[in-house]
Amino acid sequence: MGSLGTLLVCVLCLACASAASLGAVLTEGGMVEGKNINKGLFSSMDVFKGIPFAAPPGRFQYPKPHPGWSGVLKATEFQKRCLQVTLTQTSTRGSEDCLYLNIWVPQGSKVSTGLPVMVYLFGGGFLVGGAQGANFMDNYLYSGEEIADRGKVIVVSVNYRVGSLGFLSTGDANAPGNYGLRDQHAGIAWVHRNIRAFGGDPDNITIFGESAGSASVSLQILSPYNKGIIRRAISQSGVALSPWAINKNPLPLAQKIAQKVGCPINNTTQLMACLRITDPVAVTMAGDLLLFGSTEPIVWNLGLSPVIDGDFIPDDPGNLFHNAEDIDYIAGVNNMDGHLFAGIDVPSLNSNLLETSPEDVKNLLRGLTKEKGEQAANAAYGLYTRNWGASPSKETVKTTVVDAETDFLFLVPTQATLYLHAEKAKTGKTYSYVFNMPSRIPVFPSWMGADHAEDLQYVFGKPFTTPLAYFPRHRDVSRYMIAYWTNFAHTGNPNKGESSVPATWPQFTNLQPQYLEINNKINQNSIKNSLRIPFVQYWTITFHSFPTVANSTAEQ
Repeated sequence: MGSLGTLLVCVLCLACASAASLGAVLTEGGMVEGKNINKGLFSSMDVFKGIPFAAPPGRFQYPKPHPGWSGVLKATEFQKRCLQVTLTQTSTRGSEDCLYLNIWVPQGSKVSTGLPVMVYLFGGGFLVGGAQGANFMDNYLYSGEEIADRGKVIVVSVNYRVGSLGFLSTGDANAPGNYGLRDQHAGIAWVHRNIRAFGGDPDNITIFGESAGSASVSLQILSPYNKGIIRRAISQSGVALSPWAINKNPLPLAQKIAQKVGCPINNTTQLMACLRITDPVAVTMAGDLLLFGSTEPIVWNLGLSPVIDGDFIPDDPGNLFHNAEDIDYIAGVNNMDGHLFAGIDVPSLNSNLLETSPEDVKNLLRGLTKEKGEQAANAAYGLYTRNWGASPSKETVKTTVVDAETDFLFLVPTQATLYLHAEKAKTGKTYSYVFNMPSRIPVFPSWMGADHAEDLQYVFGKPFTTPLAYFPRHRDVSRYMIAYWTNFAHTGNPNKGESSVPATWPQFTNLQPQYLEINNKINQNSIKNSLRIPFVQYWTITFHSFPTVANSTAEQ
């Protein structure tokens, strides 16, 4: 038995050793070498971290090509995220030299070729975030390893500038803005030019993202700059039509930031000349976000965001859907996406001691409809409370607050986007979903559904990476999401590809606006129709029929 055991060990070692690896790869900038991770029999993963896709960016300048390097670049460590405020907004982190990307390539017994490519754009309100995501014990949230391994795709994550340095704009040629969007595009274009050397198919690129990254995905497929580069796209909780995705009057915020750091504000040429030579940390800190103490919903404070610059975003996004007519598109939301923001706007929401009153609901709706005034707020209040009865429960009132915020910030603009995409599509297919896996956050009340960003742990396979932190049901939903997402990257159809799925997800059409409810119990009953139609109709049609209030201060 001893010699048989030895032979078996030798066979296993030979099998492991025979998993292929890319070794050093030639890119347009020079040679890069990552790490090869053994994944088991005839299976490994090549991981490249910190490949520069553009030169270190000039302040308030568009990204430029990287000059290249000599020798072999060791791409084995994540690079710093772009300079940004910390979550507490009391200091900064990151670097101005930050335009790097990371690549995960699954390998079998032969070197992979012609694999679909999935490029991830991170979220963070256009204010914070990085390509590797949050890190807990060297377990990075946006590690592409599980997606790449399970779905047989190449995963790429891209850094881009955020906050003041990424999205400040004067609304004219002195600071046209959208520097962060241009960084994203530079990363996607680099992938298109170079990914064949890593075993990828440059003609089969899917971009996907969440929150601000999701709105970025939407904006990238609407921009004429990406025509012919992107094949498919997935938006998770955010689109170009979201009320926080575009700042239509960016100059006041640029002036406010300039004033904070002692720069002139009455002349945009002088304003920007001053900002370019001011300490970048001070400029970044000046672009902080007023989270608490505001008299209006937080959405109206999210001013550091993309703008209509007449070039990269040449027109209102609603007029640009012809640019995505041949792009396959999945878009959806979490069923309580608005909870994170509602908890700030209505502080009683998450308190067991404080009741949320009908007046709190009315005040929130007043804030969301401020552009149209009291008449629009009353109409919205009537719609959201129509099933309350004479004495609604505490839970009913609180969930109404979350529903209103979810509808306004995420669900309705996503539905409007899906209708427009389906209407304008030529070869592009359209798919809609709602993610409603109950929250795993223990302090949340029992009525809580899926909060903003709770889908990410499942898309990136964390129930498999850290199994002790999850139950089998969580691994089920993670398996389903990775299967649908990566099948879609392979074929443009989430039902067909490398992985089996629990139910056939039908296309969304304007005549049959079907969607998939995503949780751990997916079956054919998970296919639903006409998502929240009365609320979609209110926000897209009725709301806009009210006259705009003359002194409205809405800047978004």
